[in-house]
Amino acid sequence: MPGHPPPRQPTPEARTRLTPAPLPQAPLDAAQSLACLRLIRSDHVGPVTFRELINHFCGAGPALAALPDLAHRGGRQSIRVCPEAQARAELEAADRIGARPLFTIEPSYPPALAALEAPPPLLYVKGDVSRLTRPMVAIVGARNGSAAGQKLARMFAARIGGAGYVIASGLARGIDAAAHEAALEHGTVAVLAGGLDNVYPPENADLQRRIGERGCLISEMPPGFVPRAQDFPRRNRIISGISLGIVVVEAARRSGTLITARAGADQGRLVFAVPGHPLDPRAEGTNRLIKDGATIATDPLDVLEVLAPMRPHAPPAGGQAIAEPRAEATLMPAGDLPVLGDRDRERLLAALGPAPVDIDALVRATGLPVRTLQIALIELALAGRIERHGQQLVSLAPDGG
Repeated sequence: MPGHPPPRQPTPEARTRLTPAPLPQAPLDAAQSLACLRLIRSDHVGPVTFRELINHFCGAGPALAALPDLAHRGGRQSIRVCPEAQARAELEAADRIGARPLFTIEPSYPPALAALEAPPPLLYVKGDVSRLTRPMVAIVGARNGSAAGQKLARMFAARIGGAGYVIASGLARGIDAAAHEAALEHGTVAVLAGGLDNVYPPENADLQRRIGERGCLISEMPPGFVPRAQDFPRRNRIISGISLGIVVVEAARRSGTLITARAGADQGRLVFAVPGHPLDPRAEGTNRLIKDGATIATDPLDVLEVLAPMRPHAPPAGGQAIAEPRAEATLMPAGDLPVLGDRDRERLLAALGPAPVDIDALVRATGLPVRTLQIALIELALAGRIERHGQQLVSLAPDGG
């Protein structure tokens, strides 16, 4: 794909380069869920800022109270904090369709996704939430999948699902739908680009209903949201993020399926490709993936053997979730927040530029203590003066100098 080369297989170092989300707690009560949603829907609170606010303030309620002062210290006169009525209406809409919010700080949040540096802080879920804490394998492919390709998708889904994995996909036509159908008996998760009450494509309405009853539907979008073209790549990064590996069955040279594979490689996931006939354009992408380092898979055992060493920490089917170990969160009561002087803030802003730079480099360039720097970055993020790029990289916002 010109300008978008297929991903090479991630190195072992890339597969272990994970930044912890907040430590999982007990399921949130209604008041805590409301506070978390208000925090997420407030201005300039992205996934990384949400995580750091929760960690530093020991909860969403204190973080909400601190937002105006933090934004002011970062150089913004005021910040829009999501009104309680707006957040309450969103939660009530989810309840009407049988869905509920699931935040990164809850134990049912998918462990593999939570281990990423910037996981979606909120997922709406409907169905059997226990599916989310079992090890998952994504099976994705062409919407116009051939009869042979769909047969392969069903075979891989049935065999891998029978070995104890939940099959994840995007509920698209063709390969995705075939994988979901074959995995319903063992467990399947469908990631939607729109709200959970949005049915797309229309011909998969019955399949979506059955997954909502026997499997699990998830989306980071609120109820009522109709997806746009740019929302499907966002969905694809969740499909790969919740999975240990991605199996690609038929993908054209330019396709959303390759976006999923590329996102998976960037996240440190294993990428498998089922080879196809060289004259079939639906196999061009999968064959190219193999050339670029993806693991060839002609049989489900090829996938199971590679994933076997990654299973010791995974919960058995129907068992209790066993999350991956996470580093201790840096908890800091609001009253103990360090105050950055104007000269120090100017030094930090001078060290930033349009090119992303990592946190360690900023510590060395400014000489600021790590905790002080972390709070300063929260302040600047809430003021809209910096952008976060993942992998601990930050830069000045285009108009935030």
